[in-house]
Amino acid sequence: MSTVKTSTASALSGAEAFPHRHLTGIAGLQPHEISFLLDEAEQWVDLNRKASKHDDRLAGLTLINAFFENSTRTLLSFEIAGKRLGADTVNMHAAQSSIKKGETLIDTAVTLNAMRADMIVIRHASSGAVQLIADKVDCPVLNAGDGRHEHPTQALLDALTIRRRKGSIAGLKVVICGDVLHSRVARSNILALTALAADVRIVAPPTLMPPDIERMGVTSFTDFDEGIAGADVVMMLRLQSERMGGGFIPSLREYRAFWGLTPERLSRAAPDALVMHPGPMNRGVEIDSVVADDPSRSAITEQVEMGVAVRMACLDVLTRRRRGVPGWA
Repeated sequence: MSTVKTSTASALSGAEAFPHRHLTGIAGLQPHEISFLLDEAEQWVDLNRKASKHDDRLAGLTLINAFFENSTRTLLSFEIAGKRLGADTVNMHAAQSSIKKGETLIDTAVTLNAMRADMIVIRHASSGAVQLIADKVDCPVLNAGDGRHEHPTQALLDALTIRRRKGSIAGLKVVICGDVLHSRVARSNILALTALAADVRIVAPPTLMPPDIERMGVTSFTDFDEGIAGADVVMMLRLQSERMGGGFIPSLREYRAFWGLTPERLSRAAPDALVMHPGPMNRGVEIDSVVADDPSRSAITEQVEMGVAVRMACLDVLTRRRRGVPGWA
């Protein structure tokens, strides 16, 4: 594996490299700011592979993971990231929150702020909810997924996975296939990968293709065999059944036949094409197990590993002003 750092990101230092107080999305980030976060994550990849995985730079700080929407991977990843950096990490689950008792989101934000948290990670089913909270609190806020809007750390971990496997992202043909309409992962990945000069192609059934998606700088296909031709990276998306009202696909069997990643379909991509999926996977629907579990092609477990490193980098960078790190005042 190789690691490539951009000269622009490396040339900047301190708050110049990443001047943002929050990370609510990839939208609004400059290419060198995205690359800076990827570069920062590299040190944590190395640490996480050691027997001792602890760093105390966030010791004494309180991290609240406020998840108003169910999650396993993302919540666990942020919890591990916070604890490995030495933060006092508290998880708040939706089923246990006062939102269930009728409290407004703003009141919840004010309550969290009054607890003097040093960092709040938020997942919410409504697009824009994270920004609403960010506007009401005094500490940095990080978006762990809001509705159909964005999931920035997923895009960053995907970009880091690709960069480490391929050496560079610029010029790569990246195919994102599946339920693009309901996917915040797809939106954040499109923003990140096009910013890093990848050639991004979107493949989806007509009913799951966002209108005017080409405005985001991508090429769209409804024929997977055509879209995957020569691809360097194939990123499959989960069918967001919980966000569908019905009628989006005829059947799971037909979906797999036309838009599932099978060995035969993958053969149309580049011989060394990388296979990715944000999880959880619907095996035998979006992706066949023989493809998902192929160690020579699949980077799915590596994505999970990179997720911890990326989230450690984001927690570190966003709290540097609060910690009085030189150059981040």
